[in-house]
Amino acid sequence: MTLLNFSEDDDMSGMKRNVVLALAVAAAVAAPSAFATYGYFSHGYGMKAKGMAGAVTALTEDAFGGANNPASMVWVGSRVDFGMDWFSPIRSMDRKGSANGLDAAVPSESDNFFIPELGYNVMINPNMSFGVTVYGNGGMNTNYPAGQITGGGSAVCGAFGVAGSGQNVLCGNTALGVDLMQLVIAPTLSYKITSNNSVGISPLLAYQRFQANGLQGFAGLSNDPSNLTNNGYSSATGAGARVGWLGKFTESFSVGAAYSSKIKMSKFYKYKGLFAEEGEFDMPSNYNAGIALKATPQMTFTLDYQMIKYSDSKSVHNPSTNTGALGTTDGRGFGWDDVTVKKLGFEYKASSTMTYRAGFGKTDNPIQSRDVTFNILAPGVVQDHYTLGFTRAMDKDSDLTMAFMHAAENSVSGNSLFTSLGAGNTGKETIKMHQNSLGIALGKKW
Repeated sequence: MTLLNFSEDDDMSGMKRNVVLALAVAAAVAAPSAFATYGYFSHGYGMKAKGMAGAVTALTEDAFGGANNPASMVWVGSRVDFGMDWFSPIRSMDRKGSANGLDAAVPSESDNFFIPELGYNVMINPNMSFGVTVYGNGGMNTNYPAGQITGGGSAVCGAFGVAGSGQNVLCGNTALGVDLMQLVIAPTLSYKITSNNSVGISPLLAYQRFQANGLQGFAGLSNDPSNLTNNGYSSATGAGARVGWLGKFTESFSVGAAYSSKIKMSKFYKYKGLFAEEGEFDMPSNYNAGIALKATPQMTFTLDYQMIKYSDSKSVHNPSTNTGALGTTDGRGFGWDDVTVKKLGFEYKASSTMTYRAGFGKTDNPIQSRDVTFNILAPGVVQDHYTLGFTRAMDKDSDLTMAFMHAAENSVSGNSLFTSLGAGNTGKETIKMHQNSLGIALGKKW
């Protein structure tokens, strides 16, 4: 079975590659992103990485180096990888023990997303390659219906300027939720500086969009209530860079490391009354390091460590208990801490045509109990990720890969922020989430 008919003898091969690349980029731009695994970073980039919980910094198997380690691309040869992931985050909140009618329990109604992935690489010469990786982050995609707060609770919401009855759980008068999508296009140059060492660099060209609905109850906390909620999508762009190194010390032992700068983004002007620094929402810096040990010719173990610096973005990092107005430099935020992620991967080549994978990833929880109320919008609380996957060679140049991920349910509870805002005893809130994903990808080398 031939998945893509690229031939070096075909005069049209370059055009075919460009068409495939353009179509895949267009698909990635058009699709929503809904990741919420390692914070709002994906548990892996590329389906082979997803089968190993993302522990691939020291591996060289596909064209997703622009998202994992740019130095890996020169080892993978000329190839293209394109896939689709079904992602299902199941999120909910409840508030109990309220003395004023604000008790509520509701799930988010958005829980199925389809997310494309693309990696492309071509060898310029035996020691240099150029490629493009397209990947996404996100995870603040929630949708809670209105109508949860009635009776005496509606009177409490009225004190926050939201009249009527049937408000959402944050006292707004429409459905409640946010939608964040981040897309990064990473052109990647990779070079072998010796026969066993390579370096790489990926300029990161970033686009993101965001919308928020149902936050009318926070108007009194904002420095610009007209740019707080229900303004449709707002877009921003920015740029940064990722650099990487990979060393193959022996045929059985490799080490890799990569660093991504903070991506300074333009502002979400339609939400400058929500996010700190009048609408800034920068993408955080992050770094990862890993080893790969081939215990036998068939069996490989990998171990990765990753740090994600959510403190790079005041909108994400500022505590929700700050007294500054929403939209100001020290205004209330989501209170997310920096997180570390530890990943363990396993790969077994059962035959010339079948490879099996498994992995486990554990991340810190970025959300503290003090920030539960704000994070009803973005309950990124899962910590333990279990993955399985396989690759089947379809012919000598083509392969099919599938990967499955389950993130175990986790929750965080804390006193409602409404109590400190003068609403009386509004009880304790709990946010929780678990996740599943299942993806498939096709790969072709030439």
